[in-house]
Amino acid sequence: MGTAEQIRNQYNRIPPRIEIMDSTLRDGEQTNGVSFLPHEKLMIARMLLHDVNVDRIEVASARVSEGEKEAVRMICRYAQSIGKLERVEVLGFVDGNQSVDWLLDCGGRTINLLAKGSLKHCLQQLHKSPEEHIADILEVVKYADRHQVNVNLYLEDWSSGMKDSPEYVYQLIDALKDSSILRYMLPDTLGIMNPLQGVEYMRKMVKRYPEMHFDFHAHNDYDMAVSNSLAAVLCGARGLHVTVNGLGERCGNAPLSSVQVILKDHFQAVTQIDESRLGDISRLVEGYSGIAIAPNQPIVGENVFTQVAGVHADGDNKDNLYCNDLVPERFGRRREYALGKNSGKANIAKNLAELGLELTPEQTKRVTKRITELGDKKEIVTQDDLPYIVSDVLKHDAPEDRVKLVSYVVSTAYGLKPGANVRVEINGKQYEAGATGDGQYDAFVKAMRFIYRKYLNRTFPILANYQVSIPPGGRTDALVQTVITWQMDDGRLLRTRGLDADQTEAAIKATFKMLNIFEVES
Repeated sequence: MGTAEQIRNQYNRIPPRIEIMDSTLRDGEQTNGVSFLPHEKLMIARMLLHDVNVDRIEVASARVSEGEKEAVRMICRYAQSIGKLERVEVLGFVDGNQSVDWLLDCGGRTINLLAKGSLKHCLQQLHKSPEEHIADILEVVKYADRHQVNVNLYLEDWSSGMKDSPEYVYQLIDALKDSSILRYMLPDTLGIMNPLQGVEYMRKMVKRYPEMHFDFHAHNDYDMAVSNSLAAVLCGARGLHVTVNGLGERCGNAPLSSVQVILKDHFQAVTQIDESRLGDISRLVEGYSGIAIAPNQPIVGENVFTQVAGVHADGDNKDNLYCNDLVPERFGRRREYALGKNSGKANIAKNLAELGLELTPEQTKRVTKRITELGDKKEIVTQDDLPYIVSDVLKHDAPEDRVKLVSYVVSTAYGLKPGANVRVEINGKQYEAGATGDGQYDAFVKAMRFIYRKYLNRTFPILANYQVSIPPGGRTDALVQTVITWQMDDGRLLRTRGLDADQTEAAIKATFKMLNIFEVES
């Protein structure tokens, strides 16, 4: 048989042209809990055909429901209007003329006929001999021919057939090879195959029937759908079946995005896919299906183009040391550098540069320290938060804090007034007090007023206004900005801000910025 490398070297002499058939609207809809409305099917079909530019789409199973028929009619009307009607396919059954008539009533022109690809399925599910099953298939094919309907043939459970009853598989194709069937579609229906078997089985098919067009249809039960798809292409398959986001029964099918990029990058295969729209179709199907995309899903996941470690950002600054062929711009996206406790100066610098913010090395160091502190409290710090973090660090930042928070405890309980106990250091001396108030921050301020009045015999500035907001684009579990306006003894207003994951702590930070300004001016 030869090694996989030998096969690859031989096959890669001429880049293969691979047809991509997307079955999201048929096989993908068999995902537990997924049911697309007719207009949703139309929107997905439009994007697959027009924007993503897949070769073919399988949109339904014949004879399922009136709603399914309406969806197929809508899709066929659209496909015909753009000259792509023959790219729309419907799964049909070996049922005489019923599936073909159903397809014709919808305006369709291509049927994917479901036959049995293993002797076990033929005998035990159909209770028919191979000869009887072949005769039934030919009857449907001839009826389709009379009505100018294109026929592709699924050999359901083909992988089991090749494993347990290969002579049955050959008997079936030998009897059908002179018919008008355009493509023979070979499914790993139970998801049991591994890539070595994929190489073996597909090579046998191509060697025996070199002129035939074979599609491969993978299932992901052993997490090998993509690997098996590539093994099939390596050995001569001309088409692959995929679904958006890997939707499908049980563990799903081979994901469109993963199959596309591996075909192109590792096998130099030629497809018609517009890679820049893979993210768009992924999000559309995510929204309609209700099945969330994992953040680390290759190509389309939220986090896959986000560098977290500072050393990676540093490497990217030095000739893109941490980049590969999967550049985000290829897919209509951009690389991001996450902000959090693992961020280094290079990460911060990348984000600052994108926002057009220029800081000195010392300022960048202080901003990095602040982001690290915030990252220890909350997982998410967004780029939209960054200007606010910069302001928080640099604005009203005295060279040395003369008023420092040593420790504090705030509490709240049902039926009791919130309380606060505070210990602060003012000009090198520590003071402590406790108080209750209408809220945790109110209790904190009252404790501070008590310290200033009793121990320092000084007036504490009056709180004139208090605003809380989430920075635009930020998330509710990220940062809270508190802006407090203070009225000073001389009547002027002073505004300070605090930024933190906790609202009370953000207000306390704003308070201590005011107190340090107050102390310097006193």
